[in-house]
Amino acid sequence: MEKKIITISREFGSGGRSIGRMVAEKLGYKFYDQELILHVAKESGLAKEVVAEYEEYATHKNSFLYAIAMSNGGIYGGMSFANQVQIAQAKVINNLAEQGNCVIVGRGADYLLRERKDCLNVFIHADMKFRADRIVRLYGETNKTPEERLRDKDAKRKVYYKSFTMRDWGVCQNYHVSLDSSVIGVEHCVDIIVKIVEDSRE
Repeated sequence: MEKKIITISREFGSGGRSIGRMVAEKLGYKFYDQELILHVAKESGLAKEVVAEYEEYATHKNSFLYAIAMSNGGIYGGMSFANQVQIAQAKVINNLAEQGNCVIVGRGADYLLRERKDCLNVFIHADMKFRADRIVRLYGETNKTPEERLRDKDAKRKVYYKSFTMRDWGVCQNYHVSLDSSVIGVEHCVDIIVKIVEDSRE
């Protein structure tokens, strides 16, 4: 069956977002990443700053915001911010998938769309040195080492994914394709994904 939806899960710094964007451009698919924040904010009725904060920070296992969001202290309108965002996000992602021909980055989309036969779930990973060099080149230096930044960001994604899906993030069985961008190269990862989609049309 033709793969009309592509989900891209990725380690921080592996180039997953760039790969997803280039795949969308080559295939003529719509691309959703940061754009999802606005969609989820509209669907949930929460401010986009709240949605963005929840996505980026409130899912860390040591995060004070996460503890509030998952407790009675975070209840707003009878439901925690965490649940409001997750429910709205699930609805938005399923609606976008129904429209077809799109690439969706992160947000547990691989899990939400796991029953769809027209969906290709991809995980992009890379070795530490490749990722560390890449984030310094793209985002610059901070007071944390690149390795600390990578570990922190990936830890947040693991906790979020687990809380959202009850599955372990990055396990190959959760995806149709797992690609090491530090070995294959970003451009070749794009070519592989595009070829799979094109072959699915035959």
